[in-house]
Amino acid sequence: MKITPILKWAGGKTQILDELRSRLPKQFNTYFEPFIGGGALLFSLLPSSAIINDINNELINVYNCVKNKETYHKLLAELDKHQENHDESYYYHIRGLDRHSSYHDMNDYERAARIIYLNKTCFCGLYRVNSRGYFNVPIGSKKKKNLYVLENIQGVHEYLSSNNIEILNKDYTKAVEKAKAGDFVYFDPPYDYEGTGFTSYTASGFSKEDQTKLYMLFKELSDRGVYVMLSNNNTAFIRDLYKDYNIDIVKAKRVINSDASNRGDVEEVIITNY
Repeated sequence: MKITPILKWAGGKTQILDELRSRLPKQFNTYFEPFIGGGALLFSLLPSSAIINDINNELINVYNCVKNKETYHKLLAELDKHQENHDESYYYHIRGLDRHSSYHDMNDYERAARIIYLNKTCFCGLYRVNSRGYFNVPIGSKKKKNLYVLENIQGVHEYLSSNNIEILNKDYTKAVEKAKAGDFVYFDPPYDYEGTGFTSYTASGFSKEDQTKLYMLFKELSDRGVYVMLSNNNTAFIRDLYKDYNIDIVKAKRVINSDASNRGDVEEVIITNY
């Protein structure tokens, strides 16, 4: 089975998959990914046992609806409806649904279809919310677009539903509580920036203090025999934080930026404890 992410997510790892795969442990038991995002590495590895997590409940709702056999088919029907109706006024109508109290009365598969639709038709495929948690990205292409590739989303459905894949919507620290010696944890958190940068995956963002808290968890997992890999920006702060571990610098391309001139090669780090 060959499957790829069904959503475009800021910080997605599709372009550096080879770099990540070349640094995997030779073997491991359960796979953990506490910041799942688009899931590029998960869908590349297809582990039979995994615990995936994200604090973004809209994202996790998408994965749960794709996994569940009943909601999966209803989700596809909703996506077909969005694709047929797509234009500028329809986009802003669907985008604005989360401003109303009735939004929380929507079916899970309707909410999941909304997120996929907005992700595929908004500017740069960017998921961003404001301080109140409302999706606020303007429309991208006004032309009708394919919201899914049936073969691929069917593959994701079959993978999630046919294997031991636990999907969580918790703080990342809770998502690795079951990790034990011989398991593998891949951390792909919101990145550290020297200056300003995109951090609005959720309304709360991810601070330097959060990065330090994550480092302490990395160390704790390492001390109990868990294989741990982490991606981040190549900043002095991150290099100093993880100076006792293996740090490799790799080139990546920034593809989500409102200013096209700022989309280009950047340096990232891949950090491992093994």
